[in-house]
Amino acid sequence: MSALPIDTSALETGDGPDPVFAAHRGGKMEIAATIPLADRDDLSIAYTPGVARVCSAIAAEPALFDEFTWASRTVAVVTDGTAVLGLGNIGPKAAMPVMEGKAVLFKKFGGIDAIPICLDTTDPEEIVETVVRLAPSFGGINLEDISAPRCFAVEAMLAERLDIPVFHDDQHGTAVVATAALQNAARLTGRRLADLRVVVSGAGAAGVAVTKMLLSAGVGDIAVADSRGVIHVGRDNLTPVKSELAAITNRAAITGSIEEALKGADVFIGLSAGKVPESAVATMAPDSFVFAMANPDPEVHPDVAHKYAAVVATGRSDYPNQINNVLAFPGIFRGALDVRATAITEGMKLAAAEALAAVVAGELRADHIIPSPFDPRVAPAVAAAVAAAARADGVARV
Repeated sequence: MSALPIDTSALETGDGPDPVFAAHRGGKMEIAATIPLADRDDLSIAYTPGVARVCSAIAAEPALFDEFTWASRTVAVVTDGTAVLGLGNIGPKAAMPVMEGKAVLFKKFGGIDAIPICLDTTDPEEIVETVVRLAPSFGGINLEDISAPRCFAVEAMLAERLDIPVFHDDQHGTAVVATAALQNAARLTGRRLADLRVVVSGAGAAGVAVTKMLLSAGVGDIAVADSRGVIHVGRDNLTPVKSELAAITNRAAITGSIEEALKGADVFIGLSAGKVPESAVATMAPDSFVFAMANPDPEVHPDVAHKYAAVVATGRSDYPNQINNVLAFPGIFRGALDVRATAITEGMKLAAAEALAAVVAGELRADHIIPSPFDPRVAPAVAAAVAAAARADGVARV
């Protein structure tokens, strides 16, 4: 497991308790009742004997389960702790603060109750079997911080076995927001997605999902680079996932390093920990876009990117144009839960990206191609688009 970049001395500062640790002490969430429990009458309604009537009704008519329990508006946030933020494989217990944070974001931005579940196994089959058995308690499953390539298999197996939405946010949340940002960057500069040549750094969960979504959105060509260079047909020792990428990307047949791919490229999208030298950024096409999303240290520092690029985005909250998954997952799940969707389709994800881009389409600037997470228009717009797409794709139950 990766070592934490801090030690317990951070619990205190020279001025007293560290504010971050103080905020996390005891956890960041709790369960709250939605009905009063002030007297015996309240108790007899909330619990026995009144609750037995509801249980009997659901037993007789299972469809009542969605209406008379919280499950249809509750999401499980599931991890095995193997790919947590930039910390790597730190295990399920150390992952819990992140999962709690994700649950809090679900509530704040989507009005959705979410329960963090940290599993003490890294075996894909065991993860799937556990989640399948827990699934009756939830209206959706948000997979989080599961390392590639296991995350692809886990999501696929769960989607096949469950009739509720399954969504790996590290893949698809990133893809939705990056696609929306690129749509608006192209709109701002008067270009078409079909005319853009994109270079993606990183072939992990986010890199694969972003690449596939951008191709679905109409991007002309994408070259994907990993630590060994550009992925292309004929390169040896490719994993099945990378072989699939090779078959659908790199129409220009570029080989070699990412520096070779960046020559004349219109867009750089960074989804890895690798650094890109300024000399390579300087070879990109005029008015390029640089989305350097490694956190906390972008692949290209914004000060460097601004020397060459027309639009710059990062994954950090202290720079403009933050590519932040919180812009996507609350609205996506809100829309899916509202229509009791049985899955998250490609059409729903593309609809989310287009709706997110449209929120600020009339107010675009180079430093404002994507909304703030605190923009109150975001989640309702994404939710409405996702619900409509779910109906169009035939996965909505209401």
